Amino acid sequence: MDTINVTAAPKTATFQMRINPEVKQQVESIYARQGLTFTDAVNIFIQQSLNVEGLPFLASPENEAYLKAKAMRRLMDEVQRGWDTAEQEGWVSEEDAYRQLGVDE
Repeated sequence: MDTINVTAAPKTATFQMRINPEVKQQVESIYARQGLTFTDAVNIFIQQSLNVEGLPFLASPENEAYLKAKAMRRLMDEVQRGWDTAEQEGWVSEEDAYRQLGVDE
């Protein structure tokens, strides 16, 4: 699925929400200090949600365990790809690795 660029996408739909006026004022002040409007911040939230295909932050302790497991799975997949590549294309010696990286031993 292609990720939509929220900033560049045509804005033809509307979204309304109710919020406490004091909360709205406080959050607008926070975003203004960063040069953003409330709408900018909501669009950033939406873009990040699309980028990660979910909430762009931890919402509960249960999510922390899930994200750790997901990160470990990605790490192990990457390690496996490294092993597979080394088996198929040959191993690089420590000396060759230093040379390729331009590092003196």
